[in-house]
Amino acid sequence: MLEIKNINKTYTTGEFKQLALDNINIKFRKNEFVSILGPSGSGKTTLLNITSGLDKYDSGDLIINNKSTKNFKDVDWDAYRNNCIGFVFQNYNLISHISILNNVEMGLTLSGASPSKRRKKALEVLEKVGLIDHIHKKPSQLSGGQMQRVAIARALANNPEIILADEPTGALDTHTSEQIMNLIKEMSKDKLVIMVTHNKDIALKYSTRIIELKDGRVENDSNPYNEEENNLIYKIRKTAMSFKTALSLSFNNIKTKKGRTLLTAFASSIGIIGISVVLSLSNGFDKQISKFETDTLSSYPITVSKQVISFNRNNDEEVEVTDQIIPYNSSNTSNHINEITEEYLNYLNNLDKDLISGIVYNRSTNINLLSKVNNAITLVSSSKMNMESLPTSSDYTTYFESNYELLYGNMPSSKEDVILLLNENNQVDTYILSSFGITSQDNVEYSEIINKTLMISMNDDYYIESNGLYSVNPDLSKVYNNSNNIMIKIVGVAKVNSENNTMGYSSVGGILYQNELLEYIISQNKDSKVVEAQRKANYNILTKEIITDDNIKNTLLSYLGASDIPTLLSIYPIDFEAKEEITSYLDEYNNDKEEENKIVYNDLAKIFAETSSSIMDGITYVLIAFSAISLVVSGIMISIITYISVLERTKEIGILRSLGARKKDISRVFNAETFIIGLTSGVIGITTAYILTIPINIILKNLTTLSNVAQLKPIHALTMVIISISITLLGGFIPARMASKKDPVEALRTE
Repeated sequence: MLEIKNINKTYTTGEFKQLALDNINIKFRKNEFVSILGPSGSGKTTLLNITSGLDKYDSGDLIINNKSTKNFKDVDWDAYRNNCIGFVFQNYNLISHISILNNVEMGLTLSGASPSKRRKKALEVLEKVGLIDHIHKKPSQLSGGQMQRVAIARALANNPEIILADEPTGALDTHTSEQIMNLIKEMSKDKLVIMVTHNKDIALKYSTRIIELKDGRVENDSNPYNEEENNLIYKIRKTAMSFKTALSLSFNNIKTKKGRTLLTAFASSIGIIGISVVLSLSNGFDKQISKFETDTLSSYPITVSKQVISFNRNNDEEVEVTDQIIPYNSSNTSNHINEITEEYLNYLNNLDKDLISGIVYNRSTNINLLSKVNNAITLVSSSKMNMESLPTSSDYTTYFESNYELLYGNMPSSKEDVILLLNENNQVDTYILSSFGITSQDNVEYSEIINKTLMISMNDDYYIESNGLYSVNPDLSKVYNNSNNIMIKIVGVAKVNSENNTMGYSSVGGILYQNELLEYIISQNKDSKVVEAQRKANYNILTKEIITDDNIKNTLLSYLGASDIPTLLSIYPIDFEAKEEITSYLDEYNNDKEEENKIVYNDLAKIFAETSSSIMDGITYVLIAFSAISLVVSGIMISIITYISVLERTKEIGILRSLGARKKDISRVFNAETFIIGLTSGVIGITTAYILTIPINIILKNLTTLSNVAQLKPIHALTMVIISISITLLGGFIPARMASKKDPVEALRTE
């Protein structure tokens, strides 16, 4: 069954070499009680350690069930100790922070037995040694004899073939020693028991075979075994400790030092608290910015303009700026003009109306305005009136409320209805007021401007021809009273929203009209005599100036109302999500089109959002970087704490290795401990951060009027817990590796 063949073992300390075993040869029977006697230093314990696989021989061979161990790896020795060996130590070697039931179950746990099976077996052996009534006690609550009984129960639990006992009665009184020896004697009936002892009387009384050692050699063997044949076959199950078992071991250990663990976890959580608070503030401010962006979205439209967009072909080249004039060749630029066509306008008309609050069509068409004050008729400049079209939409309430505030009167209900727009200070240019007949320099009541009118004349009535030139008909009375005219009327007074003012009325105000008004004017004027004349002429028919550029001619025709193609389109999304869909829709138009045929747009809201988001992200990253320094400190601290734990649990490491725990299982035990600390740290950090958001929000509310700013997202909280666990695992990685590499024999000697 077990054969020690030509075993040699030497210990080296510096230059000194100590021969512990000198060519030892022993064969053991399947079941017998072997006592190994000898003076101190004779090699008894070394022989026991080599037999168990805790220590390695220098030469020779240990043969187990006809299997040589010369090529055994660490995992093979671990499996051998777990399946074949049961230890009974002089000082018991019980794990102090778990119950005796858990101590007895440990070997079974490492062998992979199910919870029910190991519990049943542990209870059986504890009953056998007379400790069934003490299963939930810790080792410190038992007497020496009881602890040795636990050690015997643990040795029996996994039903090993070999029991190794190292001075099992050395720390016990005579009466207790007899009880223990009787138990061991009972075990030898169906197992091989090898006991190391100094007590020759005990050996003579209980053993069936006594082997005496001296100076590392066998001096005497009372009952040698010389049979060459046995039919036993070596077959051992590999050991494995689950992470759950490692967690249980570490948790029980941590419970014995709760105060230190909580302080460590709290100190480690400081970085988590800092980053969590930063993320909660960043999240809250992002929401505030998002709310602000949503509230002001209609003031930042997606715009499509006909004007030229220039870009430098050599924009990747650096230009050295000097104090001299730098020549620049315009041929190095490319010009892109948005050709807004009927096709494109029809494409826009198919845009989902639920995505927009409206589209504003800006045209360069002049509106022929006349004013009648005290029966005096005068011409009014539409450009000085700052006339602006409202969006084309069945309901432009969202757009209007975002940009303006209706102070008095009503919204337009027909194309003839207009709104007088004041700036954010309720001011309006005196020219606009005087055009409606209000010349007083005093403040004006809203009601005084309501129902004031202006007359719009069509081209054929407004212009007259003379010698190929067109000019305004001097008979303004006739122009004013023509039946083709349209009279526009002020039906409401509004002011610019000061928070979302991007419309250009900050200083003078203006007139808001519906798009239908200008469309009607263009429909009446596009085939007028003055337009037809301008189409045919190569000069400006209003000034007789020669036209040398088609763009100038097209601009002049547009001014006269020859075309309803807008020069600027402003699309107002209802929210940011809608904006994304709109831009995608606009991009689809450019698919498969040549560069010169593409329609380029400007997304002002996106520019604003990206800028504000970049600033907020930059601030967040900087604050997180500062907070992350404490995470590095936490990792170092965890590494130190884990190393201290390794030193404190060195004896436990030896016990676990003697029970068959692998090196990776030892690492797993300490990784489990750092996992628990990391999880606790993360929970403490997140809980503290959530609590801190309450006073932070109160302070910010009082200082800025912003409410509920600090908001920690659940995903951020979960991420912080994961980071906490990761950092502690990383910090404990090296100490855990150190623990796994400890020599089990040296570890067992640690007190």
